[in-house]
Amino acid sequence: MIETDYMAGRIKELADRAYKNDYITHTAFLGASEQASFHSALRKLGVPKLVTEVAGVPYLLWGGHSEAERVMAVFLPSYLTPETFMEQENEAPSVLTCMKAEPLMRKFSDDLTHRDFLGALMNLGIERETIGDILIDREDASAYIFVTADLAPIIKEELVRVKHTSVACREIALSECTARPEFEVREGSVASERLDAVLAFVFRLARGKAQELITREAVFVDGRTAVSAGADLAPGSRVSVRGFGKFIYDGTSAATKKGRNFIKVRIFK
Repeated sequence: MIETDYMAGRIKELADRAYKNDYITHTAFLGASEQASFHSALRKLGVPKLVTEVAGVPYLLWGGHSEAERVMAVFLPSYLTPETFMEQENEAPSVLTCMKAEPLMRKFSDDLTHRDFLGALMNLGIERETIGDILIDREDASAYIFVTADLAPIIKEELVRVKHTSVACREIALSECTARPEFEVREGSVASERLDAVLAFVFRLARGKAQELITREAVFVDGRTAVSAGADLAPGSRVSVRGFGKFIYDGTSAATKKGRNFIKVRIFK
């Protein structure tokens, strides 16, 4: 409740500033749990689902690309629509930007991961809330790093090494980021859309093991700790399991003759 109350106050503050001063305001990057708090706060403020305005101020969730996991809540002035805002950001970033980090010598590069780049950035004293998605391009071992716009010159100058690999960083247009999250698509039948049934299917677990993970509070749905094994998953839910991985639940497509549900999930690689 405290987290939701704080977020509601922050939303009101940013919307009010955008309205009174007629300029863009925004939050820091929000992870899954913070996005859940953001939506809870909107309901607390009386904003209906599917409405993208707060007190007459349009907002959008924006992370630099259409499938972003970490996003900012951006509140727009009167002269911008979400479409014109994104066009403007690609030409002259004011809210966030994309940095491309490339090994200086690809032949001798480590096999660098998301965690490696995130660790290198945080070792520079950069706060997590100023860093969005980090997408890895397996073909050339480079990384696309979404950050608040003010960090671009700092990263360009100071991010010169990741693990044992020397790298060079440059700012690129958002449209130049060609990497996207990689998924393994898996389809199959389950008895129901219950959380424990879907977990057992995705991670090839016994149903009892899936229930144990939920009891141990190791399962998170849309950033919130799962509390019920029997809760049905909604299409679009993002599920992470500590020690196992994370996936997006895409819902059911049909029912089998025996009454089982045919489902589809996308598992993050």
